[in-house]
Amino acid sequence: MKSFTLAMMVCITFALAACGGNQGEAESAPPEAALLVGNVSAGEKVFGGTCFTCHGDDATGIEGSGTNLTISEFIRSKTDAELIEYIKVGREINDPLNTTGIAMPPYGADPMLTDQDLADVVAYLRSLQQGS
Repeated sequence: MKSFTLAMMVCITFALAACGGNQGEAESAPPEAALLVGNVSAGEKVFGGTCFTCHGDDATGIEGSGTNLTISEFIRSKTDAELIEYIKVGREINDPLNTTGIAMPPYGADPMLTDQDLADVVAYLRSLQQGS
């Protein structure tokens, strides 16, 4: 009877381990931004109220200020979630990838923007790049 009980305990332990029953390791959840779906029209409105100051009304950039976002390889190379996180943080003047010599402020200088607002802006930028 002892060997049967021991065998059952071993089987249960292996079954739990195979099903992810290891309580010692926490699974990492995807960032909330990765779950958002952007709306192009809403993104155009947010862009027109914030981002246009440096990147221009049509996102083609303003010399000495913001870069042309319609042809940006940086935007093409990032996932939507990565772009949302980038906009949240911005870019410092001394960042080696800064090509303008001025800082991009976090949230485009509008800390009231939500993750959904940023996802909408990213969707809008993606739509501009599809046309170029």
